[in-house]
Amino acid sequence: MKEIERLFKNNRDWSEAMRETDPEYFARRAQGQSPMFFFIGCCDSRVPTEVMTGAHPGEIFTLRNIANQAALTDLSFLTALEYAIEFLDVKHVVVCGHYKCGGVLASLAGLDHGIVDHWLSGVRDVIRIHRDELDALPEEERGRRLVQLNVLEQVYNVSRTPVVQRAWARGRRPILTGLVYDLENGLIDPLVTDVGSLVDANTMLPHAIDDSGGAPQRARATQGVLAAAGRT
Repeated sequence: MKEIERLFKNNRDWSEAMRETDPEYFARRAQGQSPMFFFIGCCDSRVPTEVMTGAHPGEIFTLRNIANQAALTDLSFLTALEYAIEFLDVKHVVVCGHYKCGGVLASLAGLDHGIVDHWLSGVRDVIRIHRDELDALPEEERGRRLVQLNVLEQVYNVSRTPVVQRAWARGRRPILTGLVYDLENGLIDPLVTDVGSLVDANTMLPHAIDDSGGAPQRARATQGVLAAAGRT
């Protein structure tokens, strides 16, 4: 069987199985969506959002890109975030990275990978900010640590967006969460949870630049977050 035909067959089998269990399963979901989660994840094919969370269609609004970036210059991210908050009224915005992330490891290697290097500039900024800490770690641990730091960076980016800050100013959700998925055991590892205000973001998440405009004060803040999560 050709690869694409296998997908078609799997889809038919799944559709029939769902309708046998619940004849109105698809009809209800066709009426509209009201997801509780906006999930920003990596494109990696080994990180299937609905499969690893046990979610059904309509429960998670999803954006995926290389290395789970929430770049403040990315209109795709900003548009999806605004739609999730302003129109879908999601309760949670989740950034989920994963260990052994190819984009993160490529940034760490410092080699030429073509156009994707432009996309990964945010990850390279994290490396630059935490260079001393990362260089002090063994190679394998360095990659895992960078995955964690990258997730925290992207959660912080989400907190800086006007749409999130407007929602918080009105006393509304969302709650921000940072997770890492472990490919080796299939488990989700929480890094930071319950970020629901500017105060939370400024105390629970690392900052890009200190108030004086000088060297970042991120390492100590990040170590505190990861220590609280049991990751140091």
